[in-house]
Amino acid sequence: MPAPMAASAAVAVSFGRPRTRIHLILALVAPLAACSPDPSTPAHTAPHVADSAGVRLVTYDHTPTTAAPFQLAPEPRYRHGANPGDYAFQEVSIGRLLPDGNAVVYDPWNAELVVLGPDGTTHEALATEGEGPGEVSFVAAILPLGRDSILIADPGLARATLFVGDSVAGISALPRGARLEVEGIGASGELLLATVVGAWGFEGEWLPGHMARFDAESGALDTVAAFDFWPRTPPGMQRNLIGAVGEVTVATGHFIQTRSDKAEVTWRLPDGTVTQIVRWQGEPALLTEEWLAPVEAEHRMQVRMHSPDLSEARVAEITRSDMGAYRAIIGRPMPLFGSPFADAEGRVWLPSYKPGGERHSMAPYTVIAPDGEWLGTVEAARGFHILDAGAGLVLGVERDEMDVESVVVFELILG
Repeated sequence: MPAPMAASAAVAVSFGRPRTRIHLILALVAPLAACSPDPSTPAHTAPHVADSAGVRLVTYDHTPTTAAPFQLAPEPRYRHGANPGDYAFQEVSIGRLLPDGNAVVYDPWNAELVVLGPDGTTHEALATEGEGPGEVSFVAAILPLGRDSILIADPGLARATLFVGDSVAGISALPRGARLEVEGIGASGELLLATVVGAWGFEGEWLPGHMARFDAESGALDTVAAFDFWPRTPPGMQRNLIGAVGEVTVATGHFIQTRSDKAEVTWRLPDGTVTQIVRWQGEPALLTEEWLAPVEAEHRMQVRMHSPDLSEARVAEITRSDMGAYRAIIGRPMPLFGSPFADAEGRVWLPSYKPGGERHSMAPYTVIAPDGEWLGTVEAARGFHILDAGAGLVLGVERDEMDVESVVVFELILG
C-alpha cells in the first residue's frame, strides 16, 4: 500500500488569467500505509484491519470512548477580537494556521482576510472587498502552501489568488458554473474540488455530489468520483433541519468523504481511487426539547436584533412559531457528527452534532489519524468552535456574553 502523503512545505500551482463564474447558492436551509494496532492498545479499542482489493479497511466494533493523547491547554495562547485595538470581527467563517506562526481568518460580513501575528497582538487586512488583484468577493478556502504563502479560493470572483507575504504572486481562474468549490490541493499541485451547491427537484433519496480535480494551468476539470450530497426531505419535515448531509474535505492530498448518518470516513486519491475506509458502530442521539433550548435562545436573540422595535411578547410569538418546525420532528435521529475538517497533519476532526447549523457543531471533537487510528476525543469550552489545528496549536472562534466574536488560539498539550 502507498504510504500516507505528508503535508508539503510548498506546492507548485500554475496561474493563468482570471475569468468569472456564476456561484449558485444552495436553495436549501440550513492509501494509506497499513499498520498493526499498537500492542499496548486495549483490546476493546483495537480495530480490525484488513485489505480488500487494495482498500485498507479499519473497523471498530464499537465507538471508542478514550480521550485523545492531546487536549487544549487550560488557558489560550491569545484571544483577539474583544480587546481595545483588536480587529472588530462580525463573524469568522474559516481560518488556518500558518507555518510561520501567523493565523489567517476570513470575515464574510466585513469581506476581509485578516492576518493575526503569532502572539495575537497584531492584525493586518491582507485582502479587502473588491474585484481587483489582491481583493476578494467571497473566500471559500484558505490553503497554506509554505511558510508565508497561501492560496485563496474565491468562487465569487471565480479565481484563486496566491499571496506570498502580503503581496499577490499569481492569479488563476477557477471553473465557472460547476457548483464546485476548492477543498484542498493534491500532491501534484492540482486543486481538489467538491460539490457544495445543488437544486430542488432531484430524483432518488440523495442528490449526488461530485469530487473533481482541476489543473489551473490547462483549465482541465475532471470529475473523479460521486458521493451522496444532500438528502430528500423526509416525510413530515418542512426542510432538512436535522437531516444528514454528505461532505468532502481534503487531508494531505486525499479527498475525505463522509455522510453524517453513517459511522464511516473514506479516503480517496485525487483520481478518485478509494484507499482507506474507517468504520465504527455509531448510535445517533434523538432530538429532544433539551437539544432545542440553545437553538430557541439564539433564534429569539436574532429576532430581537433584526426587529428591535418589537415587544417581548411579539418576539416570543415569532420565535415560538418559527420553532414549530423543529418541535414537529422531536424524537427523530440526529446526525452522528457535524461538518468534518482536516488539519495540517492530516488528522480528521469530527465535531459533535448539535441542532441549529454548523456553528453549533462543537466539542467534543473525535479525531482520527491519517492511518485510520481512532485517536480519541478532544474537549473544548462551550461555545468554542475549532477551525484548524497543527504544529501543536488549535485555532478557533468564540462569542462572549455581549455577542462579540474573538479568534482564539490554544496550545495542544499532552494528556
